[in-house]
Amino acid sequence: MIDFKNKKILITGGSGGIGKELVKKFVSLGGNVLGTGTNTEKLDLLKKEYPNIKVKRFDMSEHSRIVEFIDNVTLELGGLDILINNAGINIDNLSLRMKDEEWKKVIDINLTSTFLLTKSAIKKMLKNKFGRIVNITSIVGHTGNLGQANYSASKSAIIGMSKSLAVEYAKKNITINCVSPGFIHSNMTMNIAEKVKLYLTSKIPMGRLGTGEDVSNCVAFLSSAQASYITGETIHVNGGMYMSWQNSLIIY
Repeated sequence: MIDFKNKKILITGGSGGIGKELVKKFVSLGGNVLGTGTNTEKLDLLKKEYPNIKVKRFDMSEHSRIVEFIDNVTLELGGLDILINNAGINIDNLSLRMKDEEWKKVIDINLTSTFLLTKSAIKKMLKNKFGRIVNITSIVGHTGNLGQANYSASKSAIIGMSKSLAVEYAKKNITINCVSPGFIHSNMTMNIAEKVKLYLTSKIPMGRLGTGEDVSNCVAFLSSAQASYITGETIHVNGGMYMSWQNSLIIY
């Protein structure tokens, strides 16, 4: 049985759809959890729902404050064993219409922030000779997607970064893996038109969108002792969509 008793866990983007499920999962398995977000109201609601967790508002675009942020998180938790890099944004546009700032903001938050958080967390984990890092990517990091050059690039790059870091720290008992969700019921997908959801569902062999719990189950496994010999891998959680839909496009 998976057990995170006495494990100190940081979950970024903890107040969003998938993030809330991650918090729920790790709390249910005994973890000492700190969740971050940018929306104070949502963080307060998360704290109300899970009184034993810690919450902290932090803007991932503030790169110069990330080292201090990880220092503070480590102090509050009493250590740092597991990092779940879940925070991310999307600003969609066709490439010829995409503004430079739209490209840069998505790359800065999704990729650069993930690298800087991981780098700072690894320094803490090296002292304990233990660490588990799971980065949340996306199916579009493997397939690409119409109007998402920036988002797809950021998620694809996280996979390459994770593989490189996994090689660097494998002998230090620090594993680094990715979970790549398909189309999940979340804040990012709730605004998609119903006809598009029906189209997407038709492309998924399991015939449904995924849930946050589908993702959190996989993340919990990769963070557990049962996955201690797995590193540098990406697990797809998409109901078979990637398998059946390689080289196709999503039409919005």
